[in-house]
Amino acid sequence: MTPDLPPLRDVIARHGLAASKALGQNFLLDGQLLDRIAAIPGDLAGASVYEVGPGPGGLTRALLRAGATVTAVERDARCLPALAELGAAFPGKLKVIEDDALSIALPDVLPEGGHIASNLPYNVGTALLVQWLSGETWPPRWQSLTLMFQREVADRIVAQPGSSAYGRLSILGQWRSTARLAMPVHRSAFTPPPKVMSAVVHITPKPEPEGVSAKVMEQITAAAFGQRRKMLRQSLKSLPGALDALEACGIQGERRAETLSVEEFVALGRVLSSASGPQPR
Repeated sequence: MTPDLPPLRDVIARHGLAASKALGQNFLLDGQLLDRIAAIPGDLAGASVYEVGPGPGGLTRALLRAGATVTAVERDARCLPALAELGAAFPGKLKVIEDDALSIALPDVLPEGGHIASNLPYNVGTALLVQWLSGETWPPRWQSLTLMFQREVADRIVAQPGSSAYGRLSILGQWRSTARLAMPVHRSAFTPPPKVMSAVVHITPKPEPEGVSAKVMEQITAAAFGQRRKMLRQSLKSLPGALDALEACGIQGERRAETLSVEEFVALGRVLSSASGPQPR
């Protein structure tokens, strides 16, 4: 049975939890909207979920109502009493760690795997996503990522070739994952309203392409999109073997990075990974 909880506005007022600009905080208070976000990963009954920056616990409530066991990392000590009250309402279902999420190792918060769901603080959201999507170990510890970003960042993650939003973040989110825009969220849904629109992105891992090193993929995309207005034969010439890889893949050097599909970047990565020898895993 779901406990009867006080309105979030009352919790925020009682604990004096004005959103902190320095911490990138914007609170979501709409219970129905939060329940919709918590439903995006699918059935969470009995699942482990890691949440970053729960604040007063709006999304945390929704995840707990969905049947999840939640580990939340919160660096704002002001929010801890409100989260403690929520934990008391859901005995044994909520663990709160006071720390900086950027320094957290996933095995410490998802020891047996699970999902990550968060209304990410704007100032660390992209850095956390890159951390969770990077590295040679694949499949990852997480089963899915359900993450709120500024709409501009969300668009970059799911962008397709040929668009101005398409870039390194697009490749990172799509070369061995499936990324989709799950839900736009209007700025008026937040307290205080941010200056920009937001969106929830849902990412699930897929089989890693064989013979491709994550480190090599990072090198290729950094070189290609670091000078995205230049032709590939110019932007990639500083990367050893890259021009030969273009030729081997039948990719014209006159093209620009934003015109290459994810699959073409993977093909380049496979050739360069092979040339550089076995990669540590």
